[in-house]
Amino acid sequence: MVIVLKKSISPEEKARLSQFLGEQNFKTNEIAGEEATIIAAVGKLNLDPREVAILPGVERVIPISKPYKMASREFKPENTIVEIPNNRGQKVRVGGQRVVAIAGPCAVESREQMMAVAERVASSGAVMLRGGAYKPRTSPYSFQGLGEEGLKILKEAGEKYGLPIVTEIIAAEYIPVMKDYVDVYQVGARNMQNFDMLKRLGKLNKPVILKRGLSATIEEWLMSAEYLLSSGTDRVILCERGIRTYERATRNTLDLSAIPILRSLTHLPVIVDPSHAVGIRDKVAPMGLAAIAAGADGIIVEVHCNPDKALSDGPQSLYPQQFDKLMRDIEALSPVVGKEVAHIRQDPIVVHTAEKKIDAQHIVCAYSGKRGAYAEQAIGKYFDAGTSAVAVNSFRDIFQSVIDGKVDYGMVPIENSLAGSVYENYDNLAQFEDVNIVGSLTLRIQHALLGIKGASIDGIKNIYSHPQALAQCSQFLLDHREWNKVDAVSTATAAKLVSEKGEKENAAIASAVNAEYYGLDILKESIENDPRNYTRFVIIAANHVGARSDNVVENAFNCQRLAGVHPNMASFVFSVKNEPGALFNCLRIFQDFQINLTRLESRPILGKPWKYWFYADAELVSENMESVAYVTKLLDALKAKTEDVRLLGVYAEGGK
Repeated sequence: MVIVLKKSISPEEKARLSQFLGEQNFKTNEIAGEEATIIAAVGKLNLDPREVAILPGVERVIPISKPYKMASREFKPENTIVEIPNNRGQKVRVGGQRVVAIAGPCAVESREQMMAVAERVASSGAVMLRGGAYKPRTSPYSFQGLGEEGLKILKEAGEKYGLPIVTEIIAAEYIPVMKDYVDVYQVGARNMQNFDMLKRLGKLNKPVILKRGLSATIEEWLMSAEYLLSSGTDRVILCERGIRTYERATRNTLDLSAIPILRSLTHLPVIVDPSHAVGIRDKVAPMGLAAIAAGADGIIVEVHCNPDKALSDGPQSLYPQQFDKLMRDIEALSPVVGKEVAHIRQDPIVVHTAEKKIDAQHIVCAYSGKRGAYAEQAIGKYFDAGTSAVAVNSFRDIFQSVIDGKVDYGMVPIENSLAGSVYENYDNLAQFEDVNIVGSLTLRIQHALLGIKGASIDGIKNIYSHPQALAQCSQFLLDHREWNKVDAVSTATAAKLVSEKGEKENAAIASAVNAEYYGLDILKESIENDPRNYTRFVIIAANHVGARSDNVVENAFNCQRLAGVHPNMASFVFSVKNEPGALFNCLRIFQDFQINLTRLESRPILGKPWKYWFYADAELVSENMESVAYVTKLLDALKAKTEDVRLLGVYAEGGK
């Protein structure tokens, strides 16, 4: 059972509780979290949980029916995110809406080999580097690894390319020599039930990848994870690597059905090793893709620059170009399943702070469209003159560029006063967990009709613009029903297209500044439906770099304080339980905290029919509300009533 302690519990009350549980033959483990301190009590439940619930200092008791207590969804309903820092100020996060790739050779053979493969997998999109320094081989005459020398080579290669290293531990006696080199310990299939080693690893509180045993059931696998969790760590990643069956066509049989089953049973992240599962190079890539489609949080694959001469597992190792192709395919597949691919930033991180009119180091902000887009104008209004505005092809590309470190910030339109919400960006905010809102700006939008030199309104047949702009000028367009409306990525893109086509029958709806940029004439100004036409933009930044605290609320406030900004807004995204009054119960929390909701939007959750995200903007209008403690309490209250909730950001709302 899980025992949630009151925040006011005294040391004496805690000691009496531990004594009582010990007398009942329970093994206990205390876990101090951000929101509450709990005691996980593991043992045969021979007493009524109410006997524990009435003890002094106990807030509530949660009985758990599964034999694996701390690994179960009953113990922790929300998904665990395992964070692994690299040497570039970034946290690689495994779990949630991300897809991670871990790649490298089966065994470290030489410095030259390791450096070459590390460079290739890093350039293709791997976020961690794998390689064996100690090799548990079936035959005592096979290559057994380079030992500590292999660890040194692996660490050097990982640090050069910003990749945390993953390597297998084959016995507990190797912990002292490995601890200074290893970022993530891998427990192989043969050691899944080496319980003494698991207990010692758990005490290190380092990330552990736990592979499924050769013939282990899912419950046995989760019981092994329980050994790690109950020993002190909460950073466990499960790895499906195939099990032995009667089939001999492949090395093992990859049990992809384990992924959705585990999703319902445990909060732990799940990755897949297709290399060891199939053992045949050409079969690895399709099974890697299948793993992502089935819901895996990532893959771990073997890659070798010259696999035909590999000292271990050459036949199942991918060539670098095969791994590159696999990663490009995963990039294409991930949005379909509602996920993003995690990347390592190419350069060491310089953490900037978002502030209106920054006077700091040169920064770069991305926007969607071409030169002259309203978002580009918003960047010029929000940031200092030295800021570079970089155009990308889509809203999703803004988010991906921010988390990949190609830019410092993104300028994202979120709603328009006439045309309503930009739903695609609400979806992006829910999906991209590695970004936060750090600022907001409202911009006056004035549309003009632009055509090539010598064109006239009477000769127009095709009108190009962004769908939002077309909606904002719908009354003007009603007078020209014969025009063919053509959607463009942005208003500036529309102006550029009209300029490139050079035909008088084409026109664009865009800002008048685009006339000068693209050599067009202004055929008519101020054609929007209403002069009170404003677009609200949010400024996004990566939250997986330079974090100063594990408390997401504290980090959000710190970002604003460093910029000298007083936040007056907070944004949340949450999903509700399937029960009567679920949404009402969540909204009542904002009322209880005397916080005014200025916006509430619902969006369908990808892959979950009839389930919805709710996006909420909340005003922080008093000094009490503008505090870490107040927003933390609000977030905690929402967690108790929602299925999932995330703070999108605490920031200052910009003016018009």
